[in-house]
Amino acid sequence: MSVLLVLVAGAVSFYVIVYYGVFRGAKCLSSVKLKGKTAIVTGSNTGIGKATALDLAKRGARVILACRNKERAEAAAFDIRRESGNSQVVFMQLDLASLKSVRSFAETFLKTEPRLDILINNAGVMGPGRTEEGFGLAFGVNHLGHFLLTNLLLERLQQCGPSRVVTVTGLLYRFGNIDFPLLASKKDLVPGQLTWHNFQAYCHSKLCNVLFTRELANRLQGTKVSCYTLHPGVIYTDLCRNLSLWLQLLMMPFAELFFLDPEGGAQTTLHCALQEGIEPLSGRYFSNCVLQQVGAKGRDDALAKKLWEVSERLTNFSEEAES
Repeated sequence: MSVLLVLVAGAVSFYVIVYYGVFRGAKCLSSVKLKGKTAIVTGSNTGIGKATALDLAKRGARVILACRNKERAEAAAFDIRRESGNSQVVFMQLDLASLKSVRSFAETFLKTEPRLDILINNAGVMGPGRTEEGFGLAFGVNHLGHFLLTNLLLERLQQCGPSRVVTVTGLLYRFGNIDFPLLASKKDLVPGQLTWHNFQAYCHSKLCNVLFTRELANRLQGTKVSCYTLHPGVIYTDLCRNLSLWLQLLMMPFAELFFLDPEGGAQTTLHCALQEGIEPLSGRYFSNCVLQQVGAKGRDDALAKKLWEVSERLTNFSEEAES
């Protein structure tokens, strides 16, 4: 019996140490109010996006839920309005897997909304499939869709400065690479659609997020727009909805024990969106609400510039900018 108690005590101690030392995140301590400000949060009908939108709404912001699924997004908007007491929470259709939809969203937003103070590129996917234009799903949604969206809204952000662009990446960016010849031939950063390829594609897209933010900061020098990227923590959300059922079932027990809930996972996003005085850190990477150093690939300015130029061509944004 005493041996059993020792084992149980040891297991509990291990859980507490791992959870509080590794997985549990910090809290955003900003008390900033956002009355009169407007924020867009992509992928905000569920998970950390919804938790982020709720916090912004509680601070008085007008919050645009930029989501693909109309029914789920309108239900989320209703929940957020009820919980925050803020009626200025609205849904606008955005499918990041369609560059046509991204352009339509931006056009509608710019015609109907006079302000944009915070753009949060939160949506992300992991799994097989292709976008409307034939790009790999993770690369197309996680990077290209947000790249085009940000560029289409950048002038409005500059007009309303000081403003911020916050892009959610993840620690897995460290395992990412960018194979430009493969991208040119396959319209993707991986050669196939196997489960391992899907995981690789996600890692590659997260590296794209880091490099995009770095190059964006370089291009925004001297303006009143700052940008940040972040690791939100280890969270179990709808991100894995495209994985096979057996993989989801395998993850569930571990997720319940260790992973952050959506509110916990939103804290570093909120820190980057709200914390005063971090403007000199534009282009940098945060985790647990503090500045972190990124790996060598994430600091490669030449790689970041090349990715930007390739992304402009793939989205045809360079032609739009010139016209």
